[in-house]
Amino acid sequence: MVEPAMFRDVLAQWPSGVTVVTTVVDGSWHGMTASSFSSVSLDPPLVSICLDRRLYTHGLIQESGVFGVSVLAKDQADVARRFAGMAGEVSERFLGETWSVAGTGTPLLDSALGWVDCRVVHEHPGGDHTIFVGEVVAAHTARRTAPLLFHSRGWGQFADVLPDVATLSDGGLVSTLTSRGENDAWVTRTSKRVRESGVRVRVMDLTGDPARDSGRRARRLDDGHNTSALVGSAAAASEAVGRGVRTVEVYADPADARSVESAVAALSAHPTVGAVVIPDAFHHERLEAVLAAVEAFAALGISEISFQDTLGSATPLEVRATLQEAVGLARPVPLRVALHDADRLGLVKALTALKSGVHHFDTTLGGVDGAVATEDLVRLLGAVDVETPVDAPAITRLARRVRQRLDATPDLPRQVADRDPAQPDSTPSPRLADTVGAAG
Repeated sequence: MVEPAMFRDVLAQWPSGVTVVTTVVDGSWHGMTASSFSSVSLDPPLVSICLDRRLYTHGLIQESGVFGVSVLAKDQADVARRFAGMAGEVSERFLGETWSVAGTGTPLLDSALGWVDCRVVHEHPGGDHTIFVGEVVAAHTARRTAPLLFHSRGWGQFADVLPDVATLSDGGLVSTLTSRGENDAWVTRTSKRVRESGVRVRVMDLTGDPARDSGRRARRLDDGHNTSALVGSAAAASEAVGRGVRTVEVYADPADARSVESAVAALSAHPTVGAVVIPDAFHHERLEAVLAAVEAFAALGISEISFQDTLGSATPLEVRATLQEAVGLARPVPLRVALHDADRLGLVKALTALKSGVHHFDTTLGGVDGAVATEDLVRLLGAVDVETPVDAPAITRLARRVRQRLDATPDLPRQVADRDPAQPDSTPSPRLADTVGAAG
């Protein structure tokens, strides 16, 4: 027979979720931490817990015939330790948390990922344990975040897994080049080359007055492949779709009810090609409003939700904390993240987003508007073995040409400044010849 120590060591390699099992006897609440919890049946709804017969809670559940199971979240290791008796002398384990009761009167943790309330229907001997099978009489889910795990006798959470593929979208190139007074034909040609390299490009802004912005709205669109348009109304969204644009984007400030209502109205006619852009999405004081907006827009069935680090002020920890809550809440609608590079931590935050479940990014070619540079993120994705449909050599050449043009000195030959950005250049600017992306 296997040695007990070896048996425990092997079982310690099996990761499991962590729960608090509770019961009530004569009006008094009791509870303990347990990981031996499992589903048994869907019809009828049955679950099981396995408890050591020597435990005090074991006898209480036999006496009461009821138990509750609260599934703990990644940030509730302190609750797990307290109910496991690992928090020192704690006279009342239930203090400091809010609890509800359902059909059996058993306490159920409000802040848990979810809970089930059960009546014991079977007790089976299992060596030094008893297998209690409970019929679920009530259930509830409250949060969408990562669970708390128990592995190798320690508390933890799921390891970060990078996605297989990531896509990129450019929301700033056309507007930046236009605002700089660049030739419209060159802007159109450049944006088309970027799209052909595998990056979606925002090719027009239809948020203004149609009468006053006729020039901006008249920009030629050779084809709609890999295009998006920023819109401010349902009419503008219909105009963009009618002109062949594949994705319509609308801003929505989650702290402004009117802004959210306006965005919903703008996307209502074309939800399957609609995308909402949420500015300043990572500030901790806006988290509750941001998550509420995510839930509302996800229910519309839109194509994506974009989180913007508008001023570049978000820290990697704020990006992580927000996305761990929002990614699951948005499903099946994908989240897209637009990261500013003002603090030179844009790529760090991009990697944080990748490890938090984000597969889609807004960048700008050459980082010309202060956003993370497209070519830099493509290079990062390649370095961590995340595939992307972007043609890396082509996008690098395009970035170099655009930055050379924008940084060109007055005596730069016009044939260099006006050259097709997709063509090789044998006379690069000396200052930028060795510069690949905004990160240098």
